[in-house]
Amino acid sequence: MDVAVDAVTKVNGIYWYGVIVLLVGLGLYFTVRSRFVQIRLLPDMLRSVTEHAETLPDGTKGISAFRAFSISAGSRVGTGNIVGVGIAISMGGPGAVFWMWVMAIVGAATAFVESTLAQVYKVRDRDGFRGGPAYYMQYGLRRRWMGVIFAVVITLTYGFVFNAVQTNSIVDAASTSIGFEGHGPAALVGVAVAVLTAAVIFGGVRRISGVTQIVVPLVACAYIVLGLVVVVLNIGEVPRLFQLIVENAFGLEEVVGGGFAAAFMHGIRRGLFSNEAGMGSAPNAAATAAVSHPVKQGLVQSLGVYFDTLLVCSMTAFIILLSEPEYGTTAGASLTQNALAAHLGGWTVHFLAIAIFFLAFTSVIGNYYYGEANIEFLTGSRGALQVFRALVVVCVFAGAVGSLPLVWGLADLFMGVMATINLIALVPLAGVAFALFAHYTRQRIRGIDPVFHRSDLPEVRGVQVWEDSDTHDRT
Repeated sequence: MDVAVDAVTKVNGIYWYGVIVLLVGLGLYFTVRSRFVQIRLLPDMLRSVTEHAETLPDGTKGISAFRAFSISAGSRVGTGNIVGVGIAISMGGPGAVFWMWVMAIVGAATAFVESTLAQVYKVRDRDGFRGGPAYYMQYGLRRRWMGVIFAVVITLTYGFVFNAVQTNSIVDAASTSIGFEGHGPAALVGVAVAVLTAAVIFGGVRRISGVTQIVVPLVACAYIVLGLVVVVLNIGEVPRLFQLIVENAFGLEEVVGGGFAAAFMHGIRRGLFSNEAGMGSAPNAAATAAVSHPVKQGLVQSLGVYFDTLLVCSMTAFIILLSEPEYGTTAGASLTQNALAAHLGGWTVHFLAIAIFFLAFTSVIGNYYYGEANIEFLTGSRGALQVFRALVVVCVFAGAVGSLPLVWGLADLFMGVMATINLIALVPLAGVAFALFAHYTRQRIRGIDPVFHRSDLPEVRGVQVWEDSDTHDRT
């Protein structure tokens, strides 16, 4: 096992330098070209996420912007916010938090571009719409082979590897809360999560969005409230905390080996795992929304990056750093649990175990949907989809008995490959997203609620829906 962990760690150590160049470079380019859309249009983000769903041409109600946001949030807001931040801080020091913040702000522009493209190149299915990078690679780039590669990678990454991470984190939190050791109790937890997963994912996207739109806000808000209580109780330490984060981010005050490099690398990796900006995952959820203009869902997904990293991840960081943690160890959920207990008492260990369970579980079903959308891209076979669902359940169980370092190392590797393919596709397609943004902006300037038909921009080829005959009525 140690040999496998070392091998994966070495590959990640080299490969991720290239991934970071792509992530940061394109994020900055999209930020400048859009004139900081992720900051200027914050009011539009808040407005768009509350809009009701459009009525589809067949008269049925589509999936609302908030429901699509909830699917992506279900995947984003999970172990990355609690376990991932703990790992980033323990391995990269306080400075890793600074680079997570930077990645969120820069990455929000990338999230805007990829989710706008997912909307414009979406296709109809039995539940309304589906889409994502595989679809804009086929219809926008006219490179189905590229879409096939991406669909296979995201299916493996989210359906199998990331879902194993989620269950692994549930076991880690449960063992700290209950105090069990060994594979026996871990396997029982794995069985329970696998059974619950099967009950939801065999119900389709509407059941998935119905579960996540209720669970994610409730659990996330409860966790944020506890984080705010910790901050208020330690308000005098907050200025020193920010100073520590900034100084460690640039290697001015090293608390772990590697200094700046460790803080930068772990902050970027864990930031991407948490908010997923540029990975090509959230666009699969964005495409399901029935909205009047593709840009609206691009803005909603940018807001999702902020909600995930600047809010939820920051709460975890404050809880941990205000407890004087030990650095240089591979600690996950237990680091956050012990830190919260130090502030508010032992009962929070059990509360956090419950919170991690719900957040990780919603991540599992959100991750599953990303795989489903891409299985349907690869093949229309219902049999293939049923096999995929069964394999997801198996991997959810397997993650319960896996090694923490190996599971997270594999997650990093697959995540990097997926991001690379998606970012390469965004380069030639970005012009389409910005043409749509200009179309949206012209209507907003005139005081019109933006609406898009494909005849408005005939130069954009490959659009499968958005006909002039669509009703675009809200219900």
